[in-house]
Amino acid sequence: MTSSFTLKKLEKGIEKLYNEILEHDPIAIKISKKVHTNYRLSAINLYRYLLVRKHDLRKYHDDLSEIGLSGLRTLEGYVYKNIANVLRLIKLIKGESWEPAHKTKVLGYRGSRKLLKKNTNNLFGKPTSKRKARIMVTMPTEAADDAALVKELIKAGMQVARINMSHDDANIWKKMIDNIKSMAKDLGQEIKIYMDISGPKIRTGPMELAGKKKKKRAQILLAKDDVLMVKRKPVVGKSARTTKKGKLKSPAYCSLNSAEVLNYLNPGERVCFDDGKIETTCISVDKQSVTLRVLNGKKKPLKLRPEKGVNLPDSRLHLSSLTKKDKNDLKFAVKNADILGYSFVRDLADVHHLQEELAKYPQNPAIVLKIENRMAFDNLPLLILAAMKFPVIGIMIARGDLMVEIGDERIAEVQDQILWICESAHIPVIWATQVFETLAKKGQASRAEVTDAAKSTRAECVMLNKGPYITEAVTKLSRIISRMESHTSKKKNKMRPLHVAQISSEVIDTLMQAK
Repeated sequence: MTSSFTLKKLEKGIEKLYNEILEHDPIAIKISKKVHTNYRLSAINLYRYLLVRKHDLRKYHDDLSEIGLSGLRTLEGYVYKNIANVLRLIKLIKGESWEPAHKTKVLGYRGSRKLLKKNTNNLFGKPTSKRKARIMVTMPTEAADDAALVKELIKAGMQVARINMSHDDANIWKKMIDNIKSMAKDLGQEIKIYMDISGPKIRTGPMELAGKKKKKRAQILLAKDDVLMVKRKPVVGKSARTTKKGKLKSPAYCSLNSAEVLNYLNPGERVCFDDGKIETTCISVDKQSVTLRVLNGKKKPLKLRPEKGVNLPDSRLHLSSLTKKDKNDLKFAVKNADILGYSFVRDLADVHHLQEELAKYPQNPAIVLKIENRMAFDNLPLLILAAMKFPVIGIMIARGDLMVEIGDERIAEVQDQILWICESAHIPVIWATQVFETLAKKGQASRAEVTDAAKSTRAECVMLNKGPYITEAVTKLSRIISRMESHTSKKKNKMRPLHVAQISSEVIDTLMQAK
C-alpha cells in the first residue's frame, strides 16, 4: 500500500511541474501566434514539453507505477493534460477533488494522435495500405529510363520517391518524375515527389589512379599516423611518395570542393572522411593548406576516394545552407516537388534564408528539415518553431552525417530525442540513412539491419537508398513494418533531463521577452 508520505511527495512534485506550465503559458501563447495556424496547438505543446524535460522525471516513475499511474512516460503529444490528469488522480487517491485551471479545450492523448496523423497525411498523403509508416526510396539514375523499375517499387510498397539533386540534372529529374507519375496513375496510387537540394555538402576533389596495376582506381592510400595535406587550391590528389627504402619523400595530398571550410578549422579539431571511415586530426594550418594526421586504420591501407563526404564535427562552421546551386535548383523543385528536403540546416538564420528564397515563388512544396549535424540537433526545437511558419513540415533524421558529427556512442540516444521532440510538436519524422543498406546493395540483410528496420517503425516514414536489390529491400521493409506496427506505437521512456530542452527553453524565453 502506498504511504501518505509517498503520495504527498508525488503531489508536490507533479504540482510543481503543473504550476511551472501555467506560469509560462503567456510565452507559449505568444509563440503560437507566430506560427502557421496548422501548428498553433503544437507550438504550445512543444514549449511545454521543453519546460517539463528540463527536469529529471525518473524520480516519479516507480511511485506512479506503484499506484497504477505511468502517464509521464508518454506525455510527448499532450503535456498539459497529461500532467493535469496525473495530478487530479493523485488528489483523488488522497480523497480530494481538483480540476485543472484551463477550462478551454486542450489536447488529450487521442487529440494529439489525431493531430500527428493529420500532419503526416498532409506531408506524405494518405496511406495506401494498412501500414501506417510510409516508405521513401531514393531514385537511381536508371529510373529516368526504366519505368518498369519505378512500377515495381510502387507495387513493393514505395509511397514517396526521393530525388537527390546532388546528382544528375534537370533533364534526368524530369524524366524520373514523368515515370513516377505515369506508373502511379497506372496503379491508382498517390506517390509524393521528394527532392533534396544539395546544401553545402563538403566532398573530396579529384584524385590520381592508385593501387595494383590491374585494379587501379582514383584514390589516395592512407595508413594510421600518415600525414594528409589538404590544399586550398584545387589539385588532383595523390598518395604519399616514398623512396625504395621506404623513406617519405612527399606526403599525400588532396583538395575539397569548397576550400572555404578550411577557414573554420583549428589545430586539434577532427576532420572525418567518407561517413567517418577515415578519421583525422588537424595538426597545423597555413595559407596554402591544412595538415592532418590519420587517427585510424589497421593492416590494410585506408582508401580515400573522390566525391566522398567530409565532416568537421569539432568546428563551428558558418556556411550558408543555401548555395548558388541550391537557389538555381529551387526553380525546378518548387514546380515539380511535393516535398523539399533542406540539407545541412544549422540555425534559425538558415530557416529564415529558405523562407526568404521561397517567398519569391507563388507556391511552395512542403518542407523537411534534415538534421545531419550537431548544431541542427542542438537547435532542433528552435528550428521546428521557425519552420512552423510553413503550412506543412517534417523532420529527417539523417543518421549518416549525424553519427559522424556526434559520435557512434551517442547516435542511438540522439535519434530517440529527435523522435520525442518531434512527437511533442506533432511533426512527422523520416528515419533515414543506411536502412537495409547491405540488402539494397548486396541482396542480403545483416541481423543488425533487420533490428534497425524494426525500430524504424517509431517514425512516420522510412527512407531507403538505391541499390541493385532495392525492390527486395522495399518488400522486406514493408513486411517488417506491418508486423511491428501490430506490436508497438512509439515507446515509454525514462525521461531524464534533456540538455537540449534546457538550452532551447532559455533561448525561447529570451527571444519572446525581447519582442
